[in-house]
Amino acid sequence: MFSLVTTLQSNLMVDSLKNLWYSTGFMTSLTPLWQNFIMMAIACVLIYLAVAKEFEPNLLLAIGFGMFIINIPGAYNILYGTYGYTFEGVIDGVKEVVEYNGTKLDGLTINQLAQLFNVDVNGMSLLDKVAKIEEAVRSMCPQYTDIVSSHAVVADQGLFFYLYKGVEWVIYPPLIFLGIGAMTDFGPLIANPKSLIMGAAAQLGIFVTFIIAINIGFTGEEASAIGIIGGADGPTAIYVTVKLAAHLLPAISVAAYSYMALIKLIQPPIMRLLTTKKERGVVMEQLRPVSKVEKVVFPIAVTGIVGLVLPSAIPLLGMLMLGNLMKESEVVPRLTNTAKNELINIITILLGVIVGSKATADVFLNIQTLLIIIIGVFAFAFGTAGGLIIGKIMCKLSKGKINPLIGSAGVSAVPMAARISHNIGQEENPGNYLLMHAMGPNVAGVIGSAVAAGVLLAIFGA
Repeated sequence: MFSLVTTLQSNLMVDSLKNLWYSTGFMTSLTPLWQNFIMMAIACVLIYLAVAKEFEPNLLLAIGFGMFIINIPGAYNILYGTYGYTFEGVIDGVKEVVEYNGTKLDGLTINQLAQLFNVDVNGMSLLDKVAKIEEAVRSMCPQYTDIVSSHAVVADQGLFFYLYKGVEWVIYPPLIFLGIGAMTDFGPLIANPKSLIMGAAAQLGIFVTFIIAINIGFTGEEASAIGIIGGADGPTAIYVTVKLAAHLLPAISVAAYSYMALIKLIQPPIMRLLTTKKERGVVMEQLRPVSKVEKVVFPIAVTGIVGLVLPSAIPLLGMLMLGNLMKESEVVPRLTNTAKNELINIITILLGVIVGSKATADVFLNIQTLLIIIIGVFAFAFGTAGGLIIGKIMCKLSKGKINPLIGSAGVSAVPMAARISHNIGQEENPGNYLLMHAMGPNVAGVIGSAVAAGVLLAIFGA
C-alpha cells in the first residue's frame, strides 16, 4: 500500500514538472528562441541610449522596455492572449470559412483544433503544434482547393490586448495632439508667418519617401504610411498607418519613434553639410510681440480653413488646436494643465510601451521591416534638408537676416528640432539665440505633418 501511494505521488510529481516545463517560455514561444534573444538585445540598446545617453528618454525608455518584455519567450501569450486560427478555403473559386464535420475552424485555439482533429500535440513547442495542426487541416479538408490560415489573439486576452485598442482605434494619437496643443506657443509662427514656408518645405521628406517606397514595390497605402515617418511625428505616423496599412504598424511606429529619439544624432551632420559657417552664425532680430487676440483667433482660423479644405486632417489638427485654444484663452487653466501634464504623460507611457510591444521577432526580423527602417532614415534626412534648403533661399532673399538653421526645425519633433537648431547656431556664435525663431518652423511642421497626413488619407483612404 505504501509503495502504491509512493508511486502515485511520484507520478503526480513527474506530471506536474512536465506541465510546468511545457508552460515555460522555452515551449510556448511564438518564434525561435534565438530571434527572441536578438530582439531583447536590441531593446537593451534602446534602453541604454535612453538611460546613459538621454536620447529622448520619455519615448525611448518605454519603447525599449515594451520591446524587451514582449520578446521574453512565452510573454506574448500572457500579455496579449492565446493565439487562435482562422482558416479560409476556396471552393469553385469562392472563399468561405473552413469547416470540418460541421464545425467552423474560425477562431479556435491550437488546443481546440488538436482535440477536434484528434492530433497529439503534447510535449511539442508552440511552433511545432502550429505546423502539426495546419498539416491536419489540409489533409482532413481536401474539398478545399486552397486553404489560407491566419492567426490572431482569440482567447484569454491580456493587458496589452486591451491597451493596444487605443492604437488600433486611433484614440491615443489625437489625445497626444491635444496635449501638444496645450503646450505649444504659436506666437513665433504668428509673429513670423514666413516660417510656415520652412515648415511646409520640411514635409519634403514625406513625399520623397513616398516616391521611393512606391518604386521599390510598396503599394500606395503602404508607401503613404512609410512616407509619414519623414514628418518626424510619431502620433501622426501611427494614425496614418492604422488607417492605411495596419500590418506595417510595428515597423513604422518603432522606426518613427526611434528616429525621433535619435534626431540629435541624425540632424546635426546634415545641418553642417548644407550650411556654411557664415550662415550658421547669422543673428536674427527679435520677434514682435503677439497679442492675445491673435493667439486665440489663430487655432480657430486654422481649424476652420484646413477643415473645410481637408476634413481628413481634422481628428489630429482639431485636437491640436483645441489644446492650444484652451491654453491661449486662459479661462480653463485646470483643463490646460491636465492636458499638458497628466493626460499626455499617461498616454505617452501607454503608447511607448505598446509601440515597443509590437516589435516582436516574427514581424521585425524580416527584409520588409529592415527596408522600412532604412527608408525611415532617408525620410528624416530629406525632411531636414528640405527645411534647410528653403532656409538658405530665404537667407539670400532677406540679405542675410534669416539663419537657415531654423529651417531644419520644420520637422515636427517639438521642441527637439528647435533646440538642435539653437545649439548648432550657438556653436558658431555663442551669443546667438535661435530657439524662439526656430519654434516658428517647428510648430509649423506640426501643422504641416497633420495636413500631409490628411492629403494622403484623402487620396488613399477611400
